[in-house]
Amino acid sequence: MPSWMIHQSDEPWRRRLYLPAYSITEAARYSGTSPQTIAYWHYSPSRYGTLLPKAKRKPLSYLQLVEVAFVATFRALGVSLQRIRRAREYASKVFRVEYPFAEQRWLTEGYHILLDLRDIEGETEYSKLIFADKAGQEAWRIMVSDRFAEFDYEHGLALVWHVAGRDSPVVIDPRIAFGAPIVDGIATWIVRGRIEANESISEIRDDFGLTEEQIRYALEFERVTIAI
Repeated sequence: MPSWMIHQSDEPWRRRLYLPAYSITEAARYSGTSPQTIAYWHYSPSRYGTLLPKAKRKPLSYLQLVEVAFVATFRALGVSLQRIRRAREYASKVFRVEYPFAEQRWLTEGYHILLDLRDIEGETEYSKLIFADKAGQEAWRIMVSDRFAEFDYEHGLALVWHVAGRDSPVVIDPRIAFGAPIVDGIATWIVRGRIEANESISEIRDDFGLTEEQIRYALEFERVTIAI
């Protein structure tokens, strides 16, 4: 049995990491890319896609969502899809997991993976993701570090995503609210729905125990403009 199947079954919350919960449109918005681009990553015209193929029209799981976020960052750095796929395949074999970009080991050991691939394949685009600092140590580029910083790592996984940045209380935690973006445990879409139902800020605050600032962040994330 593959190691990721063991992880998937040993604790109930781990199963939620694999449940289809995010539309392509949602994944595109959270990762800062387009739905068409994400679809291409899963179904490229070449023999293999950059990411694991998924059933068409089926939502992404949380682990797939995390991988989309990292691929978006790598592409923004100018790394080709072919190189990203090779790095992902190699990391998957080394870590013995299905979704290597969601592993904490990708944070701590990923540059070693890229160094190995650079040595195997020669000087390539992998150099765009690693550089030598003044002490001669290898480190991730700032843009990659910024993406890593959006995640809280627990149980060896990128388990909580500060999807609106560290300055916002909006997070995605697959263990809470079926993985919907939340503020203090309350799904942001619920806050939006209450506003659309013409309920007041004070009613929402009192019902959910949220502060006005948290409500403002939730509405901002949901792209709802209202005077608070």
